[in-house]
Amino acid sequence: MIRRNFITKTIVLFFLLSATKVFAVEGMWIPMLLKSLNEDEMKNMGLRLTADDIYNVNTSSLKDAVFLFGRGCTSELISDKGMLITNHHCGFGQIQSHSSLENDYLKYGFWAKELKEELPNKGLTATRIVRMENVTTQVMAGMADYDNTVKKLCSDAVAGTHYTAVVRPFYYGNEYYLFVTEVFKDVRLVGAPPSSIGVFGGDTDNWIWPRHNADFSIFRIYVDKNNKPADYSESNVPYKPIKHLEVSLKGVKEGDFTMVYGFPGRTQEYLPSYAVEVITADLNPMRIKMRTASLAVIRAAMIQSDALRIKYASKSAGIANAWKKWQGELKGLNRLNAVEKKKIFEAEFLQLAKNDPNYSNLMKDFEGLYKTYRPLAWSLEYYSELFTNGAEIVRLSSALIEPYEKYKLLTTQDTATVRSFKKQINESLDKFSASLDGFFQNYDVEVDKKLMKAVYPIFFEGVGDSNISVLAKKEWLLAKMNADAFTNNQFSKTMFTNKDKLKKWVEDTKKSFSKGMKLLEKDKIFLLSKDVYGKYNHDIYPQFITVNTNIQDKMTLYMKGILQYLGKKKRLYPDANSTLRVSYGKVQGFSPVDGTNYNWFTTIDGIVEKYKPGDYEFDLLPKFLELYKQKDYGRYAQNGVLHVAFLASNHTTGGNSGSPVLNADGQLIGINFDRAWESTMSDIMYDPEKCRNIIVDIRYVLWVMDKYAGAKYLVDEMTIVQ
Repeated sequence: MIRRNFITKTIVLFFLLSATKVFAVEGMWIPMLLKSLNEDEMKNMGLRLTADDIYNVNTSSLKDAVFLFGRGCTSELISDKGMLITNHHCGFGQIQSHSSLENDYLKYGFWAKELKEELPNKGLTATRIVRMENVTTQVMAGMADYDNTVKKLCSDAVAGTHYTAVVRPFYYGNEYYLFVTEVFKDVRLVGAPPSSIGVFGGDTDNWIWPRHNADFSIFRIYVDKNNKPADYSESNVPYKPIKHLEVSLKGVKEGDFTMVYGFPGRTQEYLPSYAVEVITADLNPMRIKMRTASLAVIRAAMIQSDALRIKYASKSAGIANAWKKWQGELKGLNRLNAVEKKKIFEAEFLQLAKNDPNYSNLMKDFEGLYKTYRPLAWSLEYYSELFTNGAEIVRLSSALIEPYEKYKLLTTQDTATVRSFKKQINESLDKFSASLDGFFQNYDVEVDKKLMKAVYPIFFEGVGDSNISVLAKKEWLLAKMNADAFTNNQFSKTMFTNKDKLKKWVEDTKKSFSKGMKLLEKDKIFLLSKDVYGKYNHDIYPQFITVNTNIQDKMTLYMKGILQYLGKKKRLYPDANSTLRVSYGKVQGFSPVDGTNYNWFTTIDGIVEKYKPGDYEFDLLPKFLELYKQKDYGRYAQNGVLHVAFLASNHTTGGNSGSPVLNADGQLIGINFDRAWESTMSDIMYDPEKCRNIIVDIRYVLWVMDKYAGAKYLVDEMTIVQ
């Protein structure tokens, strides 16, 4: 076993800890390498499984119960009938899509009483990792023809199967791994608690400890009669999995071993000091400012009516999640003095590599590149936030830029190209038309006007005069830099606020391109969209990509040096990249600030203490209050107390939402759903004293299903261990 002592300020980023006070273990580890890198340490911390129990391609293992949910969360199988559990916020979009004023599943929850009531979700997938393989040697040998090399590796790996494959770079392209996957396309909603339980505390409590919400939702994988993935069909049947997790009612206590198994999205632990300085000084403050403005508009709208609440619930959650995370990240990086710590590390790295000419000018190269990168990243992020959080119809209309530009080129092309372009234009128009029902289901024109009024002035002021697109600048000046005048002018001459007009325009345009495109050329919103997206796509983004590519090349060299000069002495885990990983630690509280200590768990008592009748974040439905009054916790209580959530020291990030939190025997004890606010800088710099992941106790989840929802039949479907 490789022991780790606490390392001081110089290179804390790269070292694991093994101290009596702190049980945190930094790192998101590749499952197939656990036996050689982590098994001994994990067992010394309490694990009673072997590395083969966690990852094995020859027999079933825990990996076969862990699924990528959609594109950005994790889920896990909890029955032999394909039942999946993930976070409520991971299934939020699906829950919202099925909600209406008549069936408000967001407010009151949803529970299918039998299989035929489970709701299909178009486009939702669940993906299992069949196996992974280190293909570094093959990729490096074929690097001159990288795309074809990777394509052949993937095709060879899945030949004769229904599987898919992908190759992902690790350590900034110093290693490559192939992942063979099985993608399930029929995933149905089974159950979800009301938002007053699943999202209790709302944005106020998001990223905050103590936490009191049951962040979970239930889905089920369906397959064809041969137990193979298939598109949705009424004839499909529940999936019979290779492996599903046992669910533990034994509870947890402080110091217990914990393991998180999931698909962490993205970390940047090895960034140089110049990059961290751009993030802390420029990008995060700007992003926070832009999103503060848009959230104020959306939150005010959601309070006005249930209809607006349903329309904007998912959008609000999406905007607010990163907004609050960036605030905590900024505070944490500044508290850690991250830029200076990075500089100290860089100086020590250069000292270790002083005799290697490959690295003699590396930091000077970084310095020069980031001087060019900084203003480009500033402008790029301003535009990105404008597209994401400004007026939605500007983003909607951007879908017509490409077909419009192809139309303008028709007279300059040969016959074959004209025929191809016309086909592509018609396909784009059909796709645009098909998107309109979903868009307008969650759209309100008055809210959108307010978003433009709130966000665009910040953009015009902040992005810099030279980086404002030509027409946008002209329109802003014509409006005398008045947000009301600018917005009213843009919305006064547009068809993009009316679904029926847009659908009719599509049909008319397919009959006569020239007639339709002439109308488009007079539309204020389309012209604004074409202008700002054009500036972004044809000016700012290409410059950014050029310098960023150069930075990434240098990062590949930098990472090679780190592995070369530090990797022989210390284990260095790769950054998260949405591939399957394991992290481990122990149940443990922490001290957020001097003089304050956080307990490691919360209880149902804390929910009622926070209860505010009529408040959109802290209200509770009558049935919950009645159950609390009765203290009917059944077998889910611990010494008469119903635990709600707990803290552990697992290294997690976005994408770990919904990940199973497992005990020393590999049994499900909770569902990972967040990090403490003080931990959010862990994507860039890890702090063992502060970094904690937040987990909903599986016993609270089962209590909600059984006692609150009356869905004991779903609990009975699980393999319960007491």
